[in-house]
Amino acid sequence: MTISEKPFIIPIFIPHAGCPHRCAFCNQNTITGTPAQIPSADTLRTQVETFLSYKKPDRRPVEIAFYGGNFLGLPPDQIREILKQASYFIEQGRACGIRFSTRPDTVTTDTLDILKDFPISAVEIGAQSMNDEVLSLSLRGHSAWDTQKAVELLHRRGYVIGIQMMVGLPGDNDAKAVDTGRKIAALMPAFVRIYPAIVIRDSLLHQWYEMGKYAPLSLEHAVSVVKQLYLLFKEKKIAVIRMGLQASADLEPGVSIIAGPYHPAFGHWVLSEIFLDKAACIMVSADVSGKDICIRVHPKNVSKMGGICNRNMMVLKEQFRMTSLKIIPDDSLCCEEVNVHERRE
Repeated sequence: MTISEKPFIIPIFIPHAGCPHRCAFCNQNTITGTPAQIPSADTLRTQVETFLSYKKPDRRPVEIAFYGGNFLGLPPDQIREILKQASYFIEQGRACGIRFSTRPDTVTTDTLDILKDFPISAVEIGAQSMNDEVLSLSLRGHSAWDTQKAVELLHRRGYVIGIQMMVGLPGDNDAKAVDTGRKIAALMPAFVRIYPAIVIRDSLLHQWYEMGKYAPLSLEHAVSVVKQLYLLFKEKKIAVIRMGLQASADLEPGVSIIAGPYHPAFGHWVLSEIFLDKAACIMVSADVSGKDICIRVHPKNVSKMGGICNRNMMVLKEQFRMTSLKIIPDDSLCCEEVNVHERRE
């Protein structure tokens, strides 16, 4: 999936709808700021119309997405009705497809049969981990095998598949997280999302955190492990379309977020660390001490090279004792290329 292929997503949140129970990390009402209910036909159409009014005429294709619940866990008649309402916009030519997220244990031949007459563009599986101990401690209620079976069924039907995973869940560690990444990559999804576990108010993790039974990752630790996963998926040519929870007015540290590695620009931080590593690797083998140095990157990556609050520049200058360090945008470079050279007047 390239940048140009990314659709304009219209998110419709259905918090906890179709979920058989509450996972330890979850409180979708808090995350989405939406009450636990399925939107009526009128409400759904109003929400889609509102988003369409924001869309620029020359922007990408439109997809209507259902998030925050277990879509295939809904009653079959309700699934059909929701898809029928969303399909209205596809029939009008104002949207091109429908996507949704669902638990792996609700992907069956019967539930997939419900979808066959509708324009489903992608199905996202909430795997979270491929380690059964982590899944059990997080009260997921399904196994890694359920995820494998679900993806196999979706591949057979020819669907575009996304897989969501989390790091820092109860019982998780860096080795288990990377192993989960490898097992997800082996399932050959089109894309993945990576979320660090956050302690959300009124979740079970919130209770366990206050009881001293759960400790979230630090922000720096979460960035480090997600960076490893990003590079793993990139090597396998699997798109990472999100890292970290999307910033919103409903996610506020100290209010809805009790603890954990939340940052509104988490994904940017991960990519900045990757650019820092690239520049540092080049500088290790170059004689840059006491010199005026320029780093050239593609214009779209200037802020990533600079880092959060220009942190990368401060780290590099201190580590390599340069007289000065400047980033120069250069559109002749490949997207993720880093070029380091001495500054010439």
